[in-house]
Amino acid sequence: MEGKKPRLEGKRWSKDFEKPIYTEWKNSRAYRFDRNSKKPVYSIDTPPPYVNTPVHIGQATTYILMDFFARFRRMIGYNVLFPLGLDRNGLPIEMSAEKKFNVKLTQLPRKKALEYCESVLKEASMASTETFLRSGISFNSWELGKEIGDVYYTDSDDYRALTQETFIDMYKKGLIYQDERINNWCPGCQTTIADAEVVYAELPTYFNDVVFTVKETGEKIVIGTTRPELICTCGMIIYHPDDERYKHLEGKTAITPVFEKEVPIKAHAMADPEKGTGLVMMCSAGDLSDIRFFREMKLKPVIAINKDGTMNEHAGFLKGLKIEEARKKMIEELRKRNLLVKQVKVTHRTPICERSKDQIEFISMKEWYVKQVKFKSKMKELAGKMNFFAPKSRQILLDWIDSVSIDWPISRRRFYATEVPVWYCKECSKVIIPEKGRYYRPWKEKPPVKKCKCGSTEFVGDTRVFDTWFDSSISPLYILKYSRDNKFFEKNTPCSLRPQGKEIVRTWLYYTVLKDWLLTKKLIFRDVWINYHIVDEKGRKMSKSLGNVIDPREVLDKFGAEPFRLWAAVEGNITKTDFRCSFDRIEGAGKFLTKLWNIARFISMFPDPLESSKDSKEKSIKYTDLDKWILKEVHTLVDIARKKYMEYDFHNPVTKIKHFIWEVFASHYIEMVKNRAYNEKKQFSREEQNAALRTLHEVLDLLLKMLAPVIPFITYKIYKDLRKRDIHSESFPKPDAEIIKQKLPFDTEDIIKLNSVIWKEKRDKGLSLKAEIKLAEIPAKLRSIENEIKETHNIARITYKK
Repeated sequence: MEGKKPRLEGKRWSKDFEKPIYTEWKNSRAYRFDRNSKKPVYSIDTPPPYVNTPVHIGQATTYILMDFFARFRRMIGYNVLFPLGLDRNGLPIEMSAEKKFNVKLTQLPRKKALEYCESVLKEASMASTETFLRSGISFNSWELGKEIGDVYYTDSDDYRALTQETFIDMYKKGLIYQDERINNWCPGCQTTIADAEVVYAELPTYFNDVVFTVKETGEKIVIGTTRPELICTCGMIIYHPDDERYKHLEGKTAITPVFEKEVPIKAHAMADPEKGTGLVMMCSAGDLSDIRFFREMKLKPVIAINKDGTMNEHAGFLKGLKIEEARKKMIEELRKRNLLVKQVKVTHRTPICERSKDQIEFISMKEWYVKQVKFKSKMKELAGKMNFFAPKSRQILLDWIDSVSIDWPISRRRFYATEVPVWYCKECSKVIIPEKGRYYRPWKEKPPVKKCKCGSTEFVGDTRVFDTWFDSSISPLYILKYSRDNKFFEKNTPCSLRPQGKEIVRTWLYYTVLKDWLLTKKLIFRDVWINYHIVDEKGRKMSKSLGNVIDPREVLDKFGAEPFRLWAAVEGNITKTDFRCSFDRIEGAGKFLTKLWNIARFISMFPDPLESSKDSKEKSIKYTDLDKWILKEVHTLVDIARKKYMEYDFHNPVTKIKHFIWEVFASHYIEMVKNRAYNEKKQFSREEQNAALRTLHEVLDLLLKMLAPVIPFITYKIYKDLRKRDIHSESFPKPDAEIIKQKLPFDTEDIIKLNSVIWKEKRDKGLSLKAEIKLAEIPAKLRSIENEIKETHNIARITYKK
């Protein structure tokens, strides 16, 4: 039984093989969700990328990792729900429209503003998702539709209708209410934003020491502030209860500079004796601590800033000025009156909008709120029930829950998002809530009633829209057909997996778990997989200004998907650390593909005796200890891979598999078994030759199946050429416990050590590796594979040492 021409087409793996394969998968809907399947459902709530921006390297990498999960779960018997959602809602769309058309949407009629947004979206098609297709992502579908697993848009009537239904249900349950209170306000976005959308930046400013006067004694006291323009809103002066310098001021009154407003002086633990002069001016809404203080002390806030970021009538002579202008003018006035003691340039931890990067102001607005403060303990309980990968990411969620101090403001004063489905009676202001069942646009539609209970027939629609996270938090409900197919939803809840970035744990994960529990009283996720970031080779965040951005399309054009995917597996564990990315690192991963291809091509020269012969004698097999050794090694890898893949750890098993293929299977087993596989001199029996061939094919099959979720193109191509079957429809291998348990007289280290010593000696003597050795002494434990050792190293005679 001699080797023949390789059955594997192509002398080497090429990225050109990929396009016909992913085109076939797309056109045949190879990974569509089977509604009629009896298999258990495994659902992945994928994070929808925005359609108006190209897929970046971080998204491409994390979706590749998600694809590992989907492909593996299919191979172990699940009906995998892995839909592609595309985000077309909210501020990013509006900001893109403003940039493209050089307009401010808030200064336009609503209809015109929406036309600009729709124009942007018409140009932003699904082209951006071509990166996902080329990367081998096995989404259920690439077409828009309403079937389970189809592509969905977050601005579709159906998606928005479900968002509105959740509002209606929560309102009727008493979980949503409307109130006027001080909120975070982004002057750039021109809307209220939640605490979770506020980030902090160290920005340069001035710390100003300003003179106040004690009314009762005329004493001059100095107070430091970075916000002198807000002196007009000062409600109290405080000092720390243990600060001996100011205890004599307790109960007295301070007169504010310029505005000459009288405010009480009191001791309070919020004051820091080490900061500034130790005296603190508490304004109505200078920062979050001011807001909390006013609530605690039951002080009536005075808001001096308008929605457009200008000062209002409470600011007196500063009225109409922008905040920065007002600050400069107030400092000038203080200096003119000799009330400015000194200025020190400092960096100040400043709240800014996560999206626009504008500094946050605090103004009083009437908004809709979801109750969350009263459910903090329940949220902690739910956080404890979810399986986090990695476990330390749970703390990110717990820390956020601890920080929650106000209810969630969910209404926004923007345009391109899901409208709040509410009308109001013009006469009595009664709230009119419609029935569920369709998508409502109250700003342009008539209400669902003709007459209010008060008798009025005039109504006005709410013009606000929902916070993007109120929309995004329904994603698992939407893909699991909540309220659309209750039987399917009940059977397949909770959603199997939420994969997402660590930076949106406090938003997308938190709000989804909160809202879906409020609606269903169930935990919506079983597993949560939290990824870190993709950074450049030096560990720096990728940005255009640094010139270190890597476009995944360039990676795919240059190397194809497989080196990119393999790099994503072997680079590290992204749930524990950032990934360092570079063209060199990805190109380096591709060298392994050449090795795998060459191994498969070599093995394809030989028939598998179990498949090639109908004669039972021809199939007879007699495994040697060398075969048993390599089978033990590969089944041990199967055991590791199966267990680790279940825990979303592909890094450790794939690293071990890669090492095994390169350093053990190719370098040692194949080298030692070649002569038996060819058996040209007939020095081995037919049964021993069959054992070599069967072992080669079995190990190759197991390796291909273990690697199939990670490098799906090359494994598909090899398996299809050799087995005429789709490897992605095969079952993931199970380890053979009997093979793993078997005792052998030698181990891998013994084999590697022997071969390495002999090869080194030949090289040191300037001999060919095929040169004959007259006599060699080897360890006695290797006696059972004497024939393979002799043939491999061309040894005439062997003696043994203990």
